[in-house]
Amino acid sequence: MLSRPKPGESEADLLHFQNQFLAARASPAVKIVKKADKRKGEEGSTVAERPSLQDSKDVVMLDDFPDILPALTPAPPKKSKIKSACVHFEDEDPEERLESHDQHITAVFSKIIERDTSAVAVTMPVPTGDPFPRTFHRSEIKSEVKVGSGRKSIFAQKMAARRAAEKASTAPSAAECVQIRSAALDALDPEGSAGEAPLPGIRDDKAGDFLTTQRPCLITGEGLGSQKSEQEAQAIHKENLEKLRSMSEEEILQEQKRLLAQLDSGLVAFLKSRRGGNEGQKKELKMEQTRPEECLESLPVAQHGVRSSVPMQESGLEESVRKEENMKVEMTDDDLPVKPKKEWIHMDNVEFEKLEWMKDLPSPRQKKTKKGMQARFSLKGELIPADADLPTHLGLHHHGEEAERAGYSLQELFHLSRSQVIQQRTLALQVLGRIVQKKYLDWTFSWYQGMAAFPFVPNNEEEEEEEEEELNGTEKSQDKKLKDENKPDPDVARYDVVKGLLKTRIQHRLRYILEVVRPVPTVVLDILHILTHIARHSSEACSQLLDCPRLIETIVREFLPTQWDPQVAEPGRLLTSLHGVACAAAMKFIRVLACGGRNATARLLNKFEMKNRLSRFIAEDPLDLLLPREEAIRLSTEAFRLWAVAAGYGQACDLYRDLYPVLVRILQSLPELLNTCHGKSPMIELSVQRATAVVTLLINVTQTAGYTAELQAKLSSNSSEDSEQIPPPPVAWNQVSGLQPFLETSLKKFLQEISQTETWQALQPLTTTYVIYLGVYYSACSQQPSVNPIDCLEELERLTSEVLQPLLSQPAIHSMWDLLRPCSALCNPLSCSPAPESVFSIASLSCTGGKPPLSLVGSKSPFPFLTALLFLINSITHIHKGLTSKYSSVLGFRGLKDYLHQSWQTRPPSVTPSSAWILRHEYHLQYFVLALAQRMACTCPDYAQHASLHHCVAMALLSRLLPGSEHLAYEVLLDLAFNPEFLPEGKAGGPEAADFSDILHLGTSAKLAQPGSAAAFFSKATRGALLRESYQNLPFIRSCYLSNFVHLQPTLTRSQASYQGQNYLIQSMLLPEVKGPILPSDWPFFPLISLYNKVTNAETCGAVLNPLPLDLVNTVTWNLQWVLLLETWRAKTLQSIPTAAKLARLMCVFLTGSDLFLEAPIHRYTAALLSVYCQPKALDSLNLDAPLPGLASFHDLYISLLEQFEGVSFGDPLFGVFVLLPLQKRFSVHLRLSVFGEHTSILRALGVPLQQFPVPLERYTSPPEDNLNVLRLYFRTLVTGALRHTWCPVLYVVAVAHVNSFIFSQDSTTQETDAARKSMLRKTWLLVDETLKKHLLYYRLLNAESPLGFDLYEQLPPMRLKYLQMVTQKENKDSAPALVS
Repeated sequence: MLSRPKPGESEADLLHFQNQFLAARASPAVKIVKKADKRKGEEGSTVAERPSLQDSKDVVMLDDFPDILPALTPAPPKKSKIKSACVHFEDEDPEERLESHDQHITAVFSKIIERDTSAVAVTMPVPTGDPFPRTFHRSEIKSEVKVGSGRKSIFAQKMAARRAAEKASTAPSAAECVQIRSAALDALDPEGSAGEAPLPGIRDDKAGDFLTTQRPCLITGEGLGSQKSEQEAQAIHKENLEKLRSMSEEEILQEQKRLLAQLDSGLVAFLKSRRGGNEGQKKELKMEQTRPEECLESLPVAQHGVRSSVPMQESGLEESVRKEENMKVEMTDDDLPVKPKKEWIHMDNVEFEKLEWMKDLPSPRQKKTKKGMQARFSLKGELIPADADLPTHLGLHHHGEEAERAGYSLQELFHLSRSQVIQQRTLALQVLGRIVQKKYLDWTFSWYQGMAAFPFVPNNEEEEEEEEEELNGTEKSQDKKLKDENKPDPDVARYDVVKGLLKTRIQHRLRYILEVVRPVPTVVLDILHILTHIARHSSEACSQLLDCPRLIETIVREFLPTQWDPQVAEPGRLLTSLHGVACAAAMKFIRVLACGGRNATARLLNKFEMKNRLSRFIAEDPLDLLLPREEAIRLSTEAFRLWAVAAGYGQACDLYRDLYPVLVRILQSLPELLNTCHGKSPMIELSVQRATAVVTLLINVTQTAGYTAELQAKLSSNSSEDSEQIPPPPVAWNQVSGLQPFLETSLKKFLQEISQTETWQALQPLTTTYVIYLGVYYSACSQQPSVNPIDCLEELERLTSEVLQPLLSQPAIHSMWDLLRPCSALCNPLSCSPAPESVFSIASLSCTGGKPPLSLVGSKSPFPFLTALLFLINSITHIHKGLTSKYSSVLGFRGLKDYLHQSWQTRPPSVTPSSAWILRHEYHLQYFVLALAQRMACTCPDYAQHASLHHCVAMALLSRLLPGSEHLAYEVLLDLAFNPEFLPEGKAGGPEAADFSDILHLGTSAKLAQPGSAAAFFSKATRGALLRESYQNLPFIRSCYLSNFVHLQPTLTRSQASYQGQNYLIQSMLLPEVKGPILPSDWPFFPLISLYNKVTNAETCGAVLNPLPLDLVNTVTWNLQWVLLLETWRAKTLQSIPTAAKLARLMCVFLTGSDLFLEAPIHRYTAALLSVYCQPKALDSLNLDAPLPGLASFHDLYISLLEQFEGVSFGDPLFGVFVLLPLQKRFSVHLRLSVFGEHTSILRALGVPLQQFPVPLERYTSPPEDNLNVLRLYFRTLVTGALRHTWCPVLYVVAVAHVNSFIFSQDSTTQETDAARKSMLRKTWLLVDETLKKHLLYYRLLNAESPLGFDLYEQLPPMRLKYLQMVTQKENKDSAPALVS
């Protein structure tokens, strides 16, 4: 007999046993019996006897499964719940038992036959509005009815709920339940509203609980340590309640204030939170006891017999805590989109603070709110308005702060950019890239001085106010840098986003993404745009980018390779990676980086091998580059621009010799653009941009070559080793002069198309660069020692007669001059105002309304071409002065005159990055018009008709020119502002007209010409004579102002190098940071202010400038002469300076030195200016209460003036007028208090006669004084004799008028004021000084003709007399004093 396998035997043993069994041919121990099919009848039926299956039924046959099921003997018993119920025999083999329980798979899977459903009725589902079939939810179970104990199935709970619903149908209704409950409550409190009142300060909904429970809310007694701790706590609680009931509401409020003042604010908040928690628990217990909720409604506490409580007057802390509690309490299940129910699992106690995320978002704040809002951007980089209510499915609400507002703030984007999740970093960088991606500067790159741009530094006015003014420039910059390093990243980014990015070391992160992560092309482009914007920020930002390890190497290696896969250029091919492919955005980033400074450019060209890249991308035609055509043209354009920037520093000029044939080939192909520009297409625009970049390169190379001979001569003649040796550039004049014929020929062909609007609009940028090139070429040609001057002059004459004069007669040019005014930013200030999407912390060039065609940088703007044309004309007339008259028609164009007339009278826009960028180009055109006018004034006899207009434009331009244009400001000061030719009034009867105007003045205006001592000592010096003397001193005035602007010399040198084409001296293409114009708006007063500061600082150090130097007197005199000329003949040019600011600066005459104002010329001109500022219009515009530019506090200045008057005035009437001017009634009361309170000694010296006082006294007496302190001071100085008519007649009249109006006033007022005026009237009645008594009681009204300055009543009016008798308790009116005539 074969043995069974034993434990431990392997598979080989099992196979051996199997072979033995088969070889023995023994019968198996198991017999297979077929299981009967219940669906086919008896057990004995065989397979052959089975009927065939119907064809209409599906039969699933299982392969490798026997048709006969194995016998299961005995059948497997069901598992019994009672273990003892199983019967086992002692001799039963456990293995056999296991075998018997084993079920074959065929016991489950046999033939699967489809059930016959032919007779079953089919029911269609009921249509509903839900997207999915309705499912049974746990909440449908009415769990109010407790079904036994223990866990029950859902079916059991559902059945129990159904039975409970059947029983409830016979229960009373909800209304009956309410009646039953109200009756029960009435039984508990039969007295109704007469019950015991709650304590003040307890809300109605809690008062009932507080009184009925009689339990302490905060004290538990656990810390007492005794067994009767709870009874002790309860006794304390009852004692507190009794004490509170014995106190009145006022006493409770007072005690509450005292406790809140003594307790810590954190402790108060803790106690209130504890009480709120206890009340919440009581409320929950009460709700449990008053179920079921469906038939009981909560009743107001007032109906339970509790009166409404008196609200407490709480402190600010209590209010804030109460608001927070109210916010929590106010949040109910109604605020949630899904209403929680207590039948749900773990929802017995709803914690609303954990469900706040489910609430609907609050509505966005409106625009009119005064609270600042942080900018939020969409995923496209667009600014989202603060009141925009966008749907949440856009994915813009995934942030915690300001959850109701859509979009992401810059701080949140910075946070995402540092995420460890690559998708979040990618999203943040894409949004940041779209925010900073602007291409406006590329439009003006080829304009006149278009390569230079202002740094993208925001105006941090709030941050600058915190800095100390005493620090100089270097110390201030170092201190600011130190402050930025100590500030957190978000604080820095709040003022300057780029600085905040650099503080987070964003350049290192971006390098890692480019080098290691190697993202998709869109992310690469966004990163390059971000780096480009950072490079535009400042030279320091460029240095940080250059110093970042492997950043520039990675960009040059990966995105500016010399070789790449040629399949990139296949049409329709989608790039999956930009790595290893040349990219125009990378070349643009390198070009912007080179604009940061000449040292950065040298590092890029030499260390990072950009010279080889330039040669690679310039030598090959864009059509031959293995790139898409548009990308190839952009790459070539950026390569030429980078070369132009390098040539602007005098660098990379050695490439000019190597690539000369390439440049000649390009120039020869430029005229072909005329044949392809008929129509608009992106390819034409890109081709024109590439051509303008080539000509811009030639402009800079020509400028560099123009100074080669000069530098070579200096190098050979200068043998000193101390001075810096500047090597000449590797390009000479004879190497660049041969290209001029190509460009001039192309210019002539393009100018023939000026009448074709569409063609001209496409070619205007290229034509503009042609004209600029000719201006630069002839300016440099005239300075070359190798060029014959006569040949140069003949070429200019030929150019004038053949090209420029016919051009100026074209109708298209006339229409261009007419377009100046509609496209001007000065005439249309809103056109360059910041766009709504602009953020103050990100410098942007976007403007309101974008860049429409009729704007300064629009497609139809005439400014670029006309500026280039005027530049060429000025270059020609500067070299060949005989041709000046040929261009006299330029200044006669009506469109130009209209534009100039409106531009100088309009207030310029506020200085922003966008406005500074636009206005700089507009100021260039105005300067060239003025420079041409200056040459016309000397040669053309009929020019005088334009002189006044051009002088007004020059004066306005001086106060508007921005940093970087110091050279233009210097030229305007030198040749235009003080040029007698631009002040024709000096020769055409202007002084006489001024005298005649003074004679025609009537009334009080007749005495304005010579107030004070000026009239006594210099009666012959009329205003006409002063103007005539000032006009003759214009050369001295000019030298005075030029010497006072010497502090601008360093910036002037840098500006001259840029405008004069001295490329070897240019340090950076970034202009100085814009914080305002170069000269302040009040620059005509600058010498006087400068001397005041100098003298004040010297006196502070202990030095006394006595006697005064002669140049000091002359400087002040020339300053006053120039201001007098402007106030008389150019008054509108000074309208931007407030009258109060003018007076404040004129006060410096008295504060500079001790007796400077007594100098005869200074006294005369100060008196003349005072007469101008005392005109009625000037007095109406005088506002001393408003902040004045350049002045911290007018009150402090006035106190200094009073102290100076006390010390050195000598009773000078002119000085006295300046002291009296600020004491007008409509100005601050503190000025009057300072005179009558602290400086009463000056009242004896303020002897300005009434007949010489230039201001009407009504400005001092109307309206009546209402300040009680001032009135008391008036009365005291009058009674004590400190203020007398003989000493200070002006203030004597003012004080008498105000005191009289006050003591006889019967208007309803406060008790204190009424008592004061009655007391003052009694004291007046009792005065011993009869004269003063008569003036105070019988004052009637002002009279300038009277010696007193006012008229008196002969006798008091009846109403005043009756009031006087009532106050003084005099019954007989005859006893009142009679006026002695």
